[in-house]
Amino acid sequence: MRLLLISNSTNAGEAYLGYPMPYIKDFLGEKKLNAVFLPYAGVTISYDDYFRKVEERFHAVGQKIHSIHHFQDPVTAIMEAEVIVVGGGNTFQLIKMIRDNGLIEPVRKKVAAGTPYIGWSAGSNVACPSIKTTNDMPVTEPDSFEAFRLVPFQINPHYLDKNPDGHAGETREDRINEFLEVNKEISVVGLREGCILQVEDKHIRHIGNRSARIFRYGETPEEWNSEKDFSVLLS
Repeated sequence: MRLLLISNSTNAGEAYLGYPMPYIKDFLGEKKLNAVFLPYAGVTISYDDYFRKVEERFHAVGQKIHSIHHFQDPVTAIMEAEVIVVGGGNTFQLIKMIRDNGLIEPVRKKVAAGTPYIGWSAGSNVACPSIKTTNDMPVTEPDSFEAFRLVPFQINPHYLDKNPDGHAGETREDRINEFLEVNKEISVVGLREGCILQVEDKHIRHIGNRSARIFRYGETPEEWNSEKDFSVLLS
């Protein structure tokens, strides 16, 4: 199983997919592969416009990519894909479209068989058991929050330590602790912007110069940097 789970697409002041592209290029290697992109998380951007943005970046590193919305049969598109790419946006919209198109099991089977998976933001969230640690507003109602379950832990993309000045609402940590209170058996990785988790079978590498915050029920959250063995999260 090969996964590249990216917290965010773009750091402030950078080009779209600026910081992840060198890692995406290395992850995919020199061979030109048939990648299929899922633009379903796009809400205020059309699928065509979203795809064109991603296509431009992938072509720049020598990779061919197609959008699943151009296929008559989405399941066949997944089964024939050599790479699966899932973009960010609204996670509720993303999982609704994934589930409505019957893609949960096909993606699971393909990735389990070795097809590389790349996701950022919402695309990383849906690699988890569920979307319950998304930051997004439920603008639509999926039939279930269950996601691809490619990893046994949850990711909170764009993790922030503090709320904005003057805001008295819950912190991100407060909300994750609420999740843990009713999902005691599942760990949560607070993945800060500019960071990536690369999964290669039973090994996880943390990429980025900012640490991740690890949450487990009944334990004090810990800061893990790139020197830490994240592979324990798979057990």
